[in-house]
Amino acid sequence: MKHAASYTFLSPGDWDDRIAAAEAMASPCMLCPRKCGADRLGGEKGFCGASGKTLDISSIFPHHGEEPPISGAFGGSGTVFFSHCSLRCCFCQNYQISQEDEGEPFTESLCAERLLGLQAKEVHNINLVTATHYLPWVLRVLRLAAEKGLRIPVVWNSSGYESVEALALLKGIVDIFLPDMKYGSNGSATRYCNAPDYVEVNQAAVREMFRQAGPLMCDGNGIAYHGLCIRHLVLPQGCAGTHEILSFIRRTFDPSDITMSIMAQYRPVYKADAFEELRRGITREEYKAVRDECEKAGVNTFFQEQDELDDRFCIDFTTRKEEELR
Repeated sequence: MKHAASYTFLSPGDWDDRIAAAEAMASPCMLCPRKCGADRLGGEKGFCGASGKTLDISSIFPHHGEEPPISGAFGGSGTVFFSHCSLRCCFCQNYQISQEDEGEPFTESLCAERLLGLQAKEVHNINLVTATHYLPWVLRVLRLAAEKGLRIPVVWNSSGYESVEALALLKGIVDIFLPDMKYGSNGSATRYCNAPDYVEVNQAAVREMFRQAGPLMCDGNGIAYHGLCIRHLVLPQGCAGTHEILSFIRRTFDPSDITMSIMAQYRPVYKADAFEELRRGITREEYKAVRDECEKAGVNTFFQEQDELDDRFCIDFTTRKEEELR
């Protein structure tokens, strides 16, 4: 049974109201919790590094490496990697896209055509990666694509550093939320991405996403069509604060309603060498400790395979750099 995407039920007036509200948040820019005040509609760059002249996109393709309910076994997830980011972690695993301006300018009409092209390839969803800072433009793209026949669910794949006001504009448009919960303490968030309010902002955002979408729901083939899935990247030496994040989940939700993806792909890249505790990858023992705590907490969890945790995860930053130069 196919489930109709929520945005297919929006009226023209609904679209008009959402887009107008998003535009009002873009000049001065209040789209993300940084609230930098840039005149984005006038083309000024914000804290995130994005302007309002074009949509900067690194890649658009069927992604087969997301969580099983997102990518499925065959169809893949129709993924759009937007350039720039409002969080800007020092160890970002996609730093070329988020902080080094990798990407090409797209018009809204071209982006809408590419979304329809992904649907024609029978992907399971449209996966918008780090799109918050382009919210007005993305809403216009989705409207154009919907008017031309886009019907598959939209995944909002984000850092989790989101304002509730911006997220409210996605109600009835986004079916699946895929946010990060990166840090359990503001100390770590301040140290690694200069976001001293991260915990409060992130927790409020996750509550709003769950309010809109509820538990992750999948069809008979195991493909997600609605709900929330939280991503958590394991960092060396417990720097991500897994225990604090799980404590929030236990006291806020029924843990059995929450799905988490526990990621093991941390590498000491970009500016991670500035922090001694981040200069190596994670160990099997560190990943297993997080896995055990998640299982004890009672959340529904996806794990990476243990054989992916080999000795390469423990190479420190200096050794990795030396190997790259050989």
